[in-house]
Amino acid sequence: MTRADVIILGGGLVGLALAAALDSSGIWSIVVDPADPDLRKDARFDGRTSAISSSSMRMFQATGVANHFPEPGSPIRQIQVADGLAPGGLTFEAEPDEPLGHMHENRHLRAALRARAEAGHSINLLWQSQAGAIERGEHGVAIRLQDGRELQAPLLVVAEGRNSPTREAAGIRLARWQYDHAAIVSTLAHELPHDDVAYEIFFPSGPFALLPMSDLADGGHRSAIVWSVPRTDAAGWMSLSDADFAAEARVAMGGFLGAVRMVAPRSTYPLGFHHAAQITAERLALVGDAAHALHPIAGQGVNVGFRDAAALAEVLVDGARLGLDLGDAQLLARYQRWRSLDTLSVALATDSLTRLYGIPGRTASAVRRFGMGLVDRLGPLKDKLNGEARGTSGDLPLLLRGLPI
Repeated sequence: MTRADVIILGGGLVGLALAAALDSSGIWSIVVDPADPDLRKDARFDGRTSAISSSSMRMFQATGVANHFPEPGSPIRQIQVADGLAPGGLTFEAEPDEPLGHMHENRHLRAALRARAEAGHSINLLWQSQAGAIERGEHGVAIRLQDGRELQAPLLVVAEGRNSPTREAAGIRLARWQYDHAAIVSTLAHELPHDDVAYEIFFPSGPFALLPMSDLADGGHRSAIVWSVPRTDAAGWMSLSDADFAAEARVAMGGFLGAVRMVAPRSTYPLGFHHAAQITAERLALVGDAAHALHPIAGQGVNVGFRDAAALAEVLVDGARLGLDLGDAQLLARYQRWRSLDTLSVALATDSLTRLYGIPGRTASAVRRFGMGLVDRLGPLKDKLNGEARGTSGDLPLLLRGLPI
């Protein structure tokens, strides 16, 4: 029988970020994940990239994850939002001392989080392991792994992703729907430098995001793309040759970065939304995509998961200092209150943006451009939206402010 303070089901980005945050305060966790981490090392497993907000980067620095990045990532110093290629739009600028965020390849994020977990004094990593029977009761959580090993802890944290079987078994209901779009993601090289600028170009057929990446070894410039296309058209886009797809991407960009070519394989996935009716149950807490999945329109998905991890870690550390059982209903209620409003507001905002910018027609486009121009001139409102982009709005956990718990 192996005992810990917390059992975390899921060793992905959010699960390992939570383990690192708990380890920084001496709270012992066991991470259970069925995957072989050695198979996650390269872009063939996951060629995607993530925009890590400035607040999430503060958390990585405070918990030591940032010390393990294979590459520093590419800073985002400006975000330009446009309705198609028409003039006018909205621009967000970074603070002088801190970028809006950093672009990282997912494989580098995984490498850094894994290295930090392996260096932790209070983290037990059980790779290639899967929960069989799970019992949650008045006095704790007991798990029997499929290989027969037994684990016990006061609290179970579910970080299994969108299709979490543990969430389903707990009977937690979801609001969910599918969008009529699929995302195509890849990386392209371009002739002109991106100058650390991210672009979000909204077309009636779907948004096109261009995100600055670090330069290639030969000095060539590159950016990641996330292109939302009608789901019925995704197969056609994927069947194009690299040269034809790059030509279409250049047209969507308006050619402002010069000649482009593909430098990574394309992948596609359907876009959907879900939001858990509650993120806690008896001795159980949900984090990350197990609790909520958003449209990538604002690049907030993984950052909302990191906010979950930071908030839950702070709640548990405070409880431990008071001598409370870490599965105590009071602690879980605090986590529920802290995160429920924030995640719901972000979810509704991203869903509303998706629907608003999907309205076709010149009149709708003119209204959107007028609205963006107005926001660009209104300091307080623009500052609020800028804070949302940086992940610094709302009741921030200490780790997201760069402070230890």
